[in-house]
Amino acid sequence: MTYGFVGLGPTYGFVGLGQMGAPMAGRLAGPGLVVYDTRPGPMATLAEQGARPAADLTEVAQATLISIMVRDDAQVNEVAAALLAAASPGTIIAIHSTIRAETAIRLAGEARAYGIEIVDAPVSGGPMGAATGSLAVMVGATETAFEQVKEPFGAWAGLVLHMGEVGAGTRAKLARNLLHFVSFAAAAEAQRLAEAAGIPLGRLGRIVRHSDAVTGGPGAIMIRRTTSPLAPDDPLREIMCHVRALGDKDLALALELADELGVDAPLARLAQQRLAAGLGLGEEDPS
Repeated sequence: MTYGFVGLGPTYGFVGLGQMGAPMAGRLAGPGLVVYDTRPGPMATLAEQGARPAADLTEVAQATLISIMVRDDAQVNEVAAALLAAASPGTIIAIHSTIRAETAIRLAGEARAYGIEIVDAPVSGGPMGAATGSLAVMVGATETAFEQVKEPFGAWAGLVLHMGEVGAGTRAKLARNLLHFVSFAAAAEAQRLAEAAGIPLGRLGRIVRHSDAVTGGPGAIMIRRTTSPLAPDDPLREIMCHVRALGDKDLALALELADELGVDAPLARLAQQRLAAGLGLGEEDPS
């Protein structure tokens, strides 16, 4: 399903129609959407859905809310500079690219001189989430700007959360992606162990995806408000002690198997060393 801005007043501009940007913009397609990309093909596709292709960034700058989904800091800086020079006071420019938090903060400072607000709003969920309109958005913005963007962002996102001031969205994305890619490295280590043990990797992958969908995967333990050690009377302590006991046992067994098979498992050894502290339990006995 697509969402247009016909009759809703403010127009939406979208810059960057790649693997993520094109499906995001597609869910906004209609006469109120103006799009721009250096490649004519993606613009033509969205024009068939009712969007207006822009000849340059100056045309996009006429929109009230503009989303930027380009590759890196250099491209964000280039696009933002062109938009700031042409946009009107009151415009909101949202940066969805994964960049340095300092880039968003600096651009927000430059934008204030023009009466324009910068919002850093990186997304999580990949092309699959973009295609289904179920992305998660981490928004760094003033309270006022967040109130203005959360409904439009909801056209292509399933979760829109205010993380704090400008820069907070990007910092949240970097923390989220740290978990993402460290988990990939851990998955590769688990596959090496499974392969050495003669386990079909495809079937193991199916088990992991199925069980993580049920339990929540690594995110299941992200329920504390601080990473400080848990107080003795904290209601989460019993839960985390149980997790630690299971982890200590299962990691020890996995490392025993790895030693038997001659498989190097450095991430598992590091996890064994740091699990208790990571759960807020310090080095105390799990019992």
